[in-house]
Amino acid sequence: MRVLQKPLLLLVAALLLLPVAAVMASWVQWDAASSNILREMAATVLPDYVLSTVYLLLMAGVGVVAVGVPAAVLVTVFDFPGRRSFEWLMLLPLAMPAYVTAYAYTDFLQFAGPFQTWVRATFGLEGRVFPEVRSLWGAGWVFAFSLYPYVYLLSRTALAERAPQLMEAARLLGASLPRRLREVALPLARPAIAAGTALALMEVLADFGVVSYFGVQTFTAGIYKAWLSMDNRIAAAQLATGLLALVVLVLWVEQRAQKRMRFAGNATARASSSEARPIALKGGRCALAWVLCILPVLMGFVLPVAFMLRPLAADWSVLPWDRFLIWAWNSVRLGGMTALLAVAVALLLAASVRRAPGWLTRGVVQITSLGYAIPGAVIVVGLLLPVEWLQAKWPEARAGYFVTATVMGLLWAYLVRFSSVALQSIQSGYARLPMSLDESARMLGAGPMRLMAQVHWPLLRRAGMAAALLVFVDVMKELPATVVLRPFNTDTLAVVAYQLARDERLGEAALPSLALVAVGLLPVILLSRTLRKESS
Repeated sequence: MRVLQKPLLLLVAALLLLPVAAVMASWVQWDAASSNILREMAATVLPDYVLSTVYLLLMAGVGVVAVGVPAAVLVTVFDFPGRRSFEWLMLLPLAMPAYVTAYAYTDFLQFAGPFQTWVRATFGLEGRVFPEVRSLWGAGWVFAFSLYPYVYLLSRTALAERAPQLMEAARLLGASLPRRLREVALPLARPAIAAGTALALMEVLADFGVVSYFGVQTFTAGIYKAWLSMDNRIAAAQLATGLLALVVLVLWVEQRAQKRMRFAGNATARASSSEARPIALKGGRCALAWVLCILPVLMGFVLPVAFMLRPLAADWSVLPWDRFLIWAWNSVRLGGMTALLAVAVALLLAASVRRAPGWLTRGVVQITSLGYAIPGAVIVVGLLLPVEWLQAKWPEARAGYFVTATVMGLLWAYLVRFSSVALQSIQSGYARLPMSLDESARMLGAGPMRLMAQVHWPLLRRAGMAAALLVFVDVMKELPATVVLRPFNTDTLAVVAYQLARDERLGEAALPSLALVAVGLLPVILLSRTLRKESS
């Protein structure tokens, strides 16, 4: 087993590291064609890509903080009717892919949509009543209400440990409520706010559906334009390195913020926090708290779902029910296969680190943990570049066929991006298993395979199921890699929803979009149940 372990770990590391390595190696293949394209783009559209990406990051960052932080403070520091319900309702936008929210708002708020049509008919107006929703500010709006749960969840976790008792101590020292919030609650949540904002910004950088549909010229749009329109993969890979540099910067900010989060409460802290009750709100303050809690749920989940249900309720006969089953089966099949493979990779890595925590196992685990931060566009470019090189050198190898004409390329891209999700869940499960179990099993003569099958896996079954569920849902919603790498006649719900919305067939896009929302509710329910158990 140990003889096979090291080559297997090296193979896993090579497969997961290849896309990033290929993108970085694109600069070695600098040629006149890619140089001319990059020079032309630098003189024309590249500054717009950079500015649009930076503006979108700023708008999304300010938006998620402005929405998520007040919600976290309200449900943690204060007490009002319905607070327990809002604790889990705030998580519902996590079930909505950002591009589905974009389709819903566009269908309802565009010039020919029902809202502007009603306003013009009611007040006798002509022309456009409101600004175009498909714009930079519209994308910022969508990201703010789709991604604020990252900030809300981490800030709430940080505040729940110590905020109540420290707020009570500040009150006894004579501090007013605004001063307690400003000088006690918010400093406690600052590292969590930074970490949550960084996670949201990584989602913005990885997005393709919203910026493509809204016509926002970001780095992601530039990568696909250089690849598909200009037919130069080297230039696309070199643009991808710029996007990767932004991701590394945001990831560095997130890791620094995570290191500063030191809110692990001990028994004394929990006992004192149970004595310090949240501040009760009444009258106008209670009404304001309700408004601030209802607004994010309304904008991020309730209204988009209602906007999607409207065309379904209008005419069910135009919906492609027969093809919907094929799309759903493709999504479920890819999600199921990826979930099984990702859990297997996570078990291999986590068990290897537990059994022999050497430099090789730790390095492979760190490489895998970074996969979720890599945008899908970068992974696509990083996979197809070496395939192109291999195909040019050995045409008989048929490498391009296996990567682009079968599901192997898709599964590869999914594993690069989502193995880290499964690894985090499996590692958290392993953290609860004492090493004495392994030692006792070895003393009784159990080998590595028997130890995993009869000791570890029965205790890790719940963590493995949670990991498989999270990977399954992420694969169902994945768009950039699926659009490019899917084989012929293998459309998924995410791809079909994007294509129908791009063709302005938003009524038909409602059905696959709502199916993705229904699937996305599963991890939200799991997360809300976990938070309830922890709070109780």
